[in-house]
Amino acid sequence: MINDFPPAILFLMGAMFVPLFQGRVKNYYVILIPILGFFLVSKLSIGESWHLSFLGHQLTLLRVDKLSKAFGYIFCLNAFAAFVYAFYLKDSSQHVAALLYIGCSLGVVFSGDLITLYLFWEGMAVASTFLILARRTSKAQGAAYRYVLFHIVGGLCLLAGIVLHITQHDTIIFQPGFQPALSTYLILIGFLVNAAAPPFSAWLSDAYPEATVTGGVILSAYTTKTAVYTLIRGFPGWEILIIIGCIMTIYGIIYALLENDMRRILAYSIINQVGFMVTGIGIGTAMSINGTVAHAFCHIIYKALLWMSAGSVLYMTGKSKCTDLGGLYKTMPWTLLFGLVGALSISSFPGTSGFTSKSLIIEGAMYQHLFWPWLVLEIASAGVFLHAGIKFPYFVFFAKDQGLRPGEAPKTMLYAMAFMSFICLFLGIYPYPLYNILPNPVDYHAYEINHVISQL
Repeated sequence: MINDFPPAILFLMGAMFVPLFQGRVKNYYVILIPILGFFLVSKLSIGESWHLSFLGHQLTLLRVDKLSKAFGYIFCLNAFAAFVYAFYLKDSSQHVAALLYIGCSLGVVFSGDLITLYLFWEGMAVASTFLILARRTSKAQGAAYRYVLFHIVGGLCLLAGIVLHITQHDTIIFQPGFQPALSTYLILIGFLVNAAAPPFSAWLSDAYPEATVTGGVILSAYTTKTAVYTLIRGFPGWEILIIIGCIMTIYGIIYALLENDMRRILAYSIINQVGFMVTGIGIGTAMSINGTVAHAFCHIIYKALLWMSAGSVLYMTGKSKCTDLGGLYKTMPWTLLFGLVGALSISSFPGTSGFTSKSLIIEGAMYQHLFWPWLVLEIASAGVFLHAGIKFPYFVFFAKDQGLRPGEAPKTMLYAMAFMSFICLFLGIYPYPLYNILPNPVDYHAYEINHVISQL
């Protein structure tokens, strides 16, 4: 039974029992769930499936292949780190919302049909809203309201597309090979809303910075990455995605460079980084798809690390604007160190996970002789270094001392950041465990001299 048990059910059932526990016992309980989830994912056999009959259709609650397992691994890994980071948290509602959100995300990546996918998709939208509302400020309430409106529009597009697709083709199977049709374009729009592709991107930079300290860490990982997963699954090789992805990379950079709020900088940076992934999906080759999955995996790690670093600063100082911060290297050296690892990783610095993943996408564009997309990705990589590699750590930790003297972040926050930093560096130095779980065979060596020079 363990070889075909959907990991999503573990998280959804786990959320039901959170109110039964209090204090440290509750925190240990929620940390245990992603550990068990990671174990379940590791035990899933390729080709395994789990079906349920519904209105004459076979719902596939579990479809296991290398693509779904790769996302399953990183979703559980990030959940573990996030719950260690949130060990200080007493608010059970955030734990419940987070477990439901992560469970629905796992439900999406292991679903094998459009109906199951849609149900989990909407569950994600509902659960994630409570992570924004949990901050209990007027700004958070307004952002949550706008967040819901965007996702209602995206959900309705997706639902309309699915209904039309089933009506026209009498199948609910979710797989590549969608033919150009109104139903297909509606489904694509539904996915792109969650990917925060312009013109549907405002919800991300509006809502994520207003979430709680823990909520920001969790939100950064799942909604956009489930969208990336569905685009890989349904639309590989669609050239329109190359254009959309390139626009996202530049759009995210411009707004991140103009922004003053440190968590909003990181939110715009998500749009930029997802743009690399969407471009890789549009290229559609085995190398670019591998690069997209690898980059999604590594992005979740280093982006969570950056959100943890920013969240620790917010938690200790109560401030989020870069111009209100500065000089924190004196009293928060460990937070600075771990934040620098995240900054170097997102900048694709050799020796970090960002280098060994993003280079696959850029090389994939070059191998297909896609000069303009390749050039845009190279320019975007330089822009990432400016806003995340320099601007974020400089203004928060090294800029003019504003007289703030907070202590270092709580130990469990530091433990979580240390864990994510280790993974960033380990996969940057030795990426083969990651390459081994990618959907296609990998014949790529990141540290060949030409690859290193091109990234520098």
